[in-house]
Amino acid sequence: MASHEEILADKAIFAYLHRMIGDEGIELIRRFPTDKEYSDEELAEVTKINLNSVRNTLYTLYEHRLAKYRRIKNNETGWLTYLWELELDNMYDSVSKDLEIILEKLRKRYKYESENAFYNCPNCGNTITFSDAMDSQFVCQECENKMVHFDNDLLVNALQKRIARIEENLGHV
Repeated sequence: MASHEEILADKAIFAYLHRMIGDEGIELIRRFPTDKEYSDEELAEVTKINLNSVRNTLYTLYEHRLAKYRRIKNNETGWLTYLWELELDNMYDSVSKDLEIILEKLRKRYKYESENAFYNCPNCGNTITFSDAMDSQFVCQECENKMVHFDNDLLVNALQKRIARIEENLGHV
């Protein structure tokens, strides 16, 4: 099991986590004690990070299966306490899952871009499909200028390369 610092030293993982939980979340991971489970209040006190930030970070990490909690009930008061610990060993599974979601979105966009012809307004930049351009008689609905054909080959090629790179990283190739 890698330490929190070793995991954060990986630039790609750091960027992934930073987008997910921000600066305070990264600091929480850096300062998170590994000796036992901690409540969110204890973590806020130990790490000197705002309680709301601690809670938001923990919930976000939990959603990505990078943290887990155990719930205990105080029988006298009925209050529930959540004891947290990080599960950063699941990092690569989390990244892979997110990449699969991104890959599916890119595939849909690629299909849409490659199956349609587009027209663009040189004045306001409005871009529409050929079908919509025909319906509007190739006149921009925003500024009433004439629409011109828009070559999206550059975008289609970029999407294709991005999809191939992600598929390769995920081992789909």
